[in-house]
Amino acid sequence: MAPKVSIVAVAAVGIALAGGVAWWLQSRPQWPTAIKDAGGSAARAVGSAPGAPRGAGVEAAKVVAQSLRDDAQSVGSLRARNSVMLRPEWVGRITALNFTDGGPVRQGQVLVQFDDQLQQAEVQQMQAQLAIAQANYQRTQELVAEKFLAQQTLDTSAANLKVAQAQLALAQARLARMAVRAPFDGTAGIRLVNVGDYVKDGADLVALEDARQMLVDYRLPERYGGRVKPGQSVELTLDALPGRSFKAAVEAIDPLLDTNGRSVGVRALLLAPGRASLRTGMSAHVTTVFSVNEAALVVPEEAVLPQGGKQFVIQLVAPPGGTAMPADSQFVSRRQEVKLGLRRAGRVEIVAGLALGDTVVVAGQQRLQKDGSPVRIVELGKPAGKASAATPPASEARR
Repeated sequence: MAPKVSIVAVAAVGIALAGGVAWWLQSRPQWPTAIKDAGGSAARAVGSAPGAPRGAGVEAAKVVAQSLRDDAQSVGSLRARNSVMLRPEWVGRITALNFTDGGPVRQGQVLVQFDDQLQQAEVQQMQAQLAIAQANYQRTQELVAEKFLAQQTLDTSAANLKVAQAQLALAQARLARMAVRAPFDGTAGIRLVNVGDYVKDGADLVALEDARQMLVDYRLPERYGGRVKPGQSVELTLDALPGRSFKAAVEAIDPLLDTNGRSVGVRALLLAPGRASLRTGMSAHVTTVFSVNEAALVVPEEAVLPQGGKQFVIQLVAPPGGTAMPADSQFVSRRQEVKLGLRRAGRVEIVAGLALGDTVVVAGQQRLQKDGSPVRIVELGKPAGKASAATPPASEARR
């Protein structure tokens, strides 16, 4: 029994020693050293052999400059600058409709005519009374001039003349209001009444719109209330007209905030709109542009590491002179504090901390625990459609 135990113990010790030697052979440092051949020339580097130490593999991107604008998106509705629903001021029966549904009309054109026989009779009556008052005034003037009547009689006749003139003007105003006229040039809507209808005052007759100037009304969160100003540039896209965009300029800002949504109302005027394509009530996606930076420094959002209320990136820099580096590494890591600006479409603006052309890590930061770590770039971000010269083969990137 004792020989068996000793054999097992010796075997266990041998296995442990073999494992330790294998681990040491695999993990021992092998820095690049030049091996010369018989001719004295450098043949290869030990560090490039399998099992040589390697830098931490990361994905990186360069700091690039691009146009970046500060803007805010919202949803609004189009409306014509001149748009009105025509309504009568008096009750009456419609005798004529002088427009075509959806057709053009001119300012001052009679669109809806009401029965005005009674009003015409009143005008004629007032005209006759005015004629009598004028004749009485003239005779009174002559008699007063010849001292047959007192001056008070002339004053009374003059007052009666003014009363007759006012009554005629009142009757003419009533007659004029029996016809509904177009207040401006535009396009008539679809009629809501017909000839012969008896309508009350304030009833809807027909809509009238002038689409030569279009407005867009929208709302912005209250935090933009102090930033939006008249004249700022606005861009619009419409669901009804895909593929087209329109320019506008802020015209007015509502001084009152909506207490329900905590938003501020904004109205913008479209510049050179198409008359036939834009209609009141269209839904618009509105972008208000506050400022544009034509050369903003940006990096992918993945490069930013928040820590303790500050923002950092891991920058790749050249190693200090005399530093021993693996053969596949040309950079070392350095944690760099940065100040951020705008965020747009997966990119973030760097206001301070980096310069144009600097290289930062966008993936694999967890492998770099301290500054000065050798880094191996497995993929260097490039603009779409261009291959990266620093990108290794697929087999290398998977390691």
